[in-house]
Amino acid sequence: MTDFTALTDLAAERLGGAVLLANDEFFAPKEALLRAAPAEWREGEYTDRGKWMDGWETRRRRTPGHDWCIVRLGLPGVIRGLCVDTAFFTGNYPDAFSMEAAALPGVPDPETIAADDALWTEIRSRADLAGDARNLFPVESGERWTHLRFHIYPDGGVARLRVHGEPAPDWAALLRRGGDVDLGALENGGRVLASSNAHYGNPQNMLQPGRSTHMGDGWETSRRRGPGHDWSIVRLARPGRLTRVELDTDHFKGNAPGSCSLEGIHAPDAAVGELSAGAVEWIPLVAETRLQPHARHAWEAEVAAHGALTHVRIRIFPDGGVARLRLFGRPEDGAA
Repeated sequence: MTDFTALTDLAAERLGGAVLLANDEFFAPKEALLRAAPAEWREGEYTDRGKWMDGWETRRRRTPGHDWCIVRLGLPGVIRGLCVDTAFFTGNYPDAFSMEAAALPGVPDPETIAADDALWTEIRSRADLAGDARNLFPVESGERWTHLRFHIYPDGGVARLRVHGEPAPDWAALLRRGGDVDLGALENGGRVLASSNAHYGNPQNMLQPGRSTHMGDGWETSRRRGPGHDWSIVRLARPGRLTRVELDTDHFKGNAPGSCSLEGIHAPDAAVGELSAGAVEWIPLVAETRLQPHARHAWEAEVAAHGALTHVRIRIFPDGGVARLRLFGRPEDGAA
């Protein structure tokens, strides 16, 4: 993918990402680095340590060396690109940065892993940064990582760090728990590949963990004024058979779809254009069913018999908002 920023932010706070440790955070706290909201500017606001800044900012270095912090990814995965956002840092941003990564089991002690150089692999060599800018850097590593060591040279402030990539859960552990797995969940590697419309809400929100928190935390289309309907295509985390489908219209009270249907296909090699242009034959999974506003819906016996699927298409009639979509089943690709 050329635009890696469309991929999941593996370090997102809502997915469990956290800045565990920093060698310095004198002017602004390390935790701000992963805040979901874009950085803001507060004109004339100062703290007892200096100008209030929305990000992580270290003091001016008067000794050799550089500053760093340790980030635990919310979702272990393959990193495809980094966004080092220096928004509003104009005379106090770092000259450069580099990034190392580690793949560690369990919940290791931050101080211990920070001090052990043998654990770390450089995934992005030192690169220059621009101030007050979204600095984008592709990453070529194809390995699965759990932690990052973010170096800034020599000091300064970074507003936000985004770590875009593909989640890579421990499937052996997931399957050992027994029961069905949400094959569409973002945290398991599911992803919306395409949708007809996303005017008010990103369709990826449907696959986020937990219940939606407000109307903006779902997929919502613009109001349709002509014929037709809206749709989204989900690539499952692993090929499998669905046993249960859940759909929530939480918070969509005057703008829930009137009805929905779901279809599936086994097309591991199909291009996104083929899937969205009607060039493939979709299998009916859930017949068109009336939806209620601000409600949770579930289908189990209603899910039509089918073989292993790689993609699911949800169609909503004629338009509206969906808070969450859960696609439970068991993978059938032969891998543990």
